[in-house]
Amino acid sequence: MKIIVMGAGVIGVTTAWYLAEQGHEVEVVDRQPGVGLETSFANAGQVSPGYSTPWAMPGLPLKAARWMFEKHAPLVVRAAAVNGAMLRFMTQLLANCTHHAYDINKGRMLRVAEYSRDCLAELRQSTGIAYDDGQKGLIQLFRTDKQMEHAYEDMRLLEESGVAHELLDVEDVLSHEPGLAGARQILKGGLRLPGDESGDAYLFTKRLAALAAEKGVTFRFRTEIEAIEAASDAIYGIRTSAGRLTADAYVLALGSYSPRLLKPIELTLPVYPVKGYSLTAPITDESGVPTSTVNDETYKVAMTRLGDRIRIGGTAELTGWRLKLSQDRRETLELSFREMFGGADLSRASYWTGLRPCTPDGTPVVGPSGRYGNLWLNTGHGTLGWTMACGSGRILADRISGKRTDIPSLDLSLDRYTS
Repeated sequence: MKIIVMGAGVIGVTTAWYLAEQGHEVEVVDRQPGVGLETSFANAGQVSPGYSTPWAMPGLPLKAARWMFEKHAPLVVRAAAVNGAMLRFMTQLLANCTHHAYDINKGRMLRVAEYSRDCLAELRQSTGIAYDDGQKGLIQLFRTDKQMEHAYEDMRLLEESGVAHELLDVEDVLSHEPGLAGARQILKGGLRLPGDESGDAYLFTKRLAALAAEKGVTFRFRTEIEAIEAASDAIYGIRTSAGRLTADAYVLALGSYSPRLLKPIELTLPVYPVKGYSLTAPITDESGVPTSTVNDETYKVAMTRLGDRIRIGGTAELTGWRLKLSQDRRETLELSFREMFGGADLSRASYWTGLRPCTPDGTPVVGPSGRYGNLWLNTGHGTLGWTMACGSGRILADRISGKRTDIPSLDLSLDRYTS
């Protein structure tokens, strides 16, 4: 088939790659001048299946209420941006904050993320692709006894899903990450996920796009997608700034902007943009930086080694589609890093923001659109787009090709919100 993929981020490019591998004629369309220039550009750099956890969890409502009065809270709601879309997202998010929903949602996320990590390893082996990658695991750092106690609940789900993990005391943490020696007094322990990885998502996306082009995938850049043209049960084209484009099938992989294209054709996609930030700083002292990747549970900040750079990413801000850089969010990232490490020059850090496409249950929407037989969705990955990219791309390619997927995938489709 001829297939148009709308979106050239890491999700769109991995989808195009797997579709091309299965013999389809693929064209990728994006408004940017190249691939991976929006949410994929400077994310936290973690491929972290073991850390795949929905934000909607028991206890979140109380935490969120407390965070409203904290300067360096992990979650910020900008009052000026409150509207119907945000309120609907927050209402659905809170509805998923039950133990039952958390178990279901985390189980789905772990299933996709573990599979995706395996797909990435296979791709790395078959192509030799390199992207400042590392396979040294992840440590979730705890500063309080309460955080350590909560880790046991996650360990139960990790055990049920067969995800390797180990609870560490402070000395064990320092044996894996000696750069944390100066933070010894504020640490209580950590949860290590040895199967997790790291890497530069933008570098990966750019290099995979080059490999996809060698397979015949065409990329149409600087092309605004204005509308999806639909009949009663099928898509017959997309209207763009370069004219009308047609194909046999269409894949929507536009992240936070996906709902805007679906609304005119009467499809409701529960994806909302949650703004995240990152700093990328040069390393100045090898002994004062992580060897792999760590997550500060208190501030929800990730610190990842990417070659000779450190990526510090995190915070969640509900502020609509605004992309203005906020100074207070930078201060939170810098505070977390300085309390843990010190071997990077933050004064020379590049500061970035991107919109994470989040679903209320944390699980991406991967599968058919339901109403339109030739429209497929691959979006809503939240903070885990890099983690889940290869797996969700391969799942969707298999489904479009009529193949049986390697893992259960029916519960990833949009109809889980309508059934």
